[in-house]
Amino acid sequence: MTTGADENLDYAIDGVNDLIRARLDKMQQLRSKGVDPFGRRFDVSHKAADIVGSFDELEDAEVSVAGRVMARRGHGKVTFFDISDLSGRIQVYAKSDTVGEEQYELVRGLDIGDIVGVKGTVFRTRSGEVSINLAEFTLLSKSLRPLPEKWHGLQDVELRYRRRYLDLIVNPEVREVFVKRSRIVRYMRQYLDTHGFLEVETPMMHPIAGGANARPFVTHHNALDINLYLRIAPELYLKRLLVGGLERVYEINRNFRNEGISTRHNPEFTMVEIYQAYADYTDMMTLTEDMISYIAEAVLGTRVIVYQGNEIDLSPPWRRVTMVDAVKEWTGVDFHAVETDEQAREICIGLGIELQGNESKWKCLNEIYDAKADENLIQPTFVTHHPVEVSPLAKESIDYPGFTDRFEVFIGGQELGNAFTELNDPIDQRKRFELQAAAREAGDEEAHQMDEDYILALQYGMPPAGGLGIGVDRLVMLLTDSDSIRDVLLFPLMKPRDN
Repeated sequence: MTTGADENLDYAIDGVNDLIRARLDKMQQLRSKGVDPFGRRFDVSHKAADIVGSFDELEDAEVSVAGRVMARRGHGKVTFFDISDLSGRIQVYAKSDTVGEEQYELVRGLDIGDIVGVKGTVFRTRSGEVSINLAEFTLLSKSLRPLPEKWHGLQDVELRYRRRYLDLIVNPEVREVFVKRSRIVRYMRQYLDTHGFLEVETPMMHPIAGGANARPFVTHHNALDINLYLRIAPELYLKRLLVGGLERVYEINRNFRNEGISTRHNPEFTMVEIYQAYADYTDMMTLTEDMISYIAEAVLGTRVIVYQGNEIDLSPPWRRVTMVDAVKEWTGVDFHAVETDEQAREICIGLGIELQGNESKWKCLNEIYDAKADENLIQPTFVTHHPVEVSPLAKESIDYPGFTDRFEVFIGGQELGNAFTELNDPIDQRKRFELQAAAREAGDEEAHQMDEDYILALQYGMPPAGGLGIGVDRLVMLLTDSDSIRDVLLFPLMKPRDN
C-alpha cells in the first residue's frame, strides 16, 4: 500500500509526520493532474481591506485578490474560505456549479496555509459579511507544513523570534508593528530632508573603533592583512563631512556593539545620527522634540501615546534637568557637595552600585545616573551637562565648568538618544583621546581609541556643530508600545539551538 507521496522527498523535508505526509500526497496528486503546486505571477487588483472598506463602491465589481488561506469550511457543493493579505482578511464563497467541478475540487483540497489567487465579484452574504463570489481560482503555493495551532497561546516567545515568518503569518498585530516601523523611518527621513539635511552613507568597517564607548566586533581583511571593526557609531566619519563643508548630514543605518542581549539591547541595532554645522546642543534638543512629536503625529495621529500603561505627552517643550540635579532628585545626594573621590565611591557602594575601586567623583556620578535614571523618567526629559570625563567628544560648557554641553533624552523609562555640542578643538580632542587611551590601558575595554586621522581632520577646521544620535529601535518600541527590542526587530540575534 502506498500513500501516493514520493518517499524520496523525505530527505528534503525535515521531521515528516502524518500531517506533512498528507500534504505531500496532495502536492503529488496536483502534479499528476497537471497542476503546478507552486504557481507563477498573479495580477492583484485589490487588497482585502480595501474591498471590505469600500464595499458600496465595489459591490458587484470584479476583483482579483491573492493571499494565504487562514480558515476553510465546506457544506457539500459550497465552500467558504478566508484569505489573508498584508491589509487583512476577506471571505471567499465558492460554489461548484459556478467554478466548475475541476476547480471546485482544488478548492475543496485546500489546506490552511496555502497561498492562492482568486477572481470574482464582490457581494455581501446573508449574514452581512463582505465576500468574493469565486469565478476563477489559482493555487500559487502549496503549504507543506501546517501552521501552529493556537499560536496566540504559545508561551515560548523565543520560537516567535526564531521563526518570525510564522509570527507574521498568524499574528496580524505583529505585522502592524513592522508596518509602523517602516512608516516611522519614512517620516524621520521626510522630516530631516525637509529641514535641509543630506542623507549620507559612511563605512560599516572601521580601521579604528570610535565614536562611542563600546566593545567592537573584530573582523579581518585578508587582502590587506589588517583587522577591521564593525562600526560602533558613524560619528567620527559624519563629523569629517562637516569639515568637508556638508553642513547638515544624517545617516540611518546599523551599528554593532559586542555586548549582552536584553530587552533593550541587541548587538546589531539601528541608529540615526544627525549633525548640524553652526548649531549646538540646544538646537539638537529642539530638533529632537520637534522630530519625534512630528513622527508620532504622522504615524499614530496623535502626540499623546500610551507606553506600558503610562500616558505620555510628546508635545514640546520637554523637561530639562542637569545630571547633578537629577541624581539629587532621585537619590537625595548633591554631588556639588561631594568633595573627594573616596567619598563619592562610598556613596555608590551605599546605593548598591558595584565599582572597580578606582572611580573618580564624576565617574561615580555617572554610575549612579546610569543605575537610577531610566525608571524615573517616563515623560520626555532631557538630562543635561554630563562630566567632561565621561564625554570625550563633547565641548566643555562655559556655564558649567567640568561638565559638557550634552544631553541624553529619556521617554517611557528608557534612553532614546544622546547629543552634544561637538568638540571641534583638535588640541583638546587629542588630550581627551589620550585620557581615553590611559583608561584602556587601565582595563576599560570600551574606552575610545586614538584616531589620528580624525584629529588631522579637525586641524583643518570643523565648524561649531551640534550632533544627535537616536536609537531607531527604541523609538519604534515607544511608538508601538513594545516592551522588548526583539519585538521590533524582524530577526533579532538568538543563541543557536543545540539541535
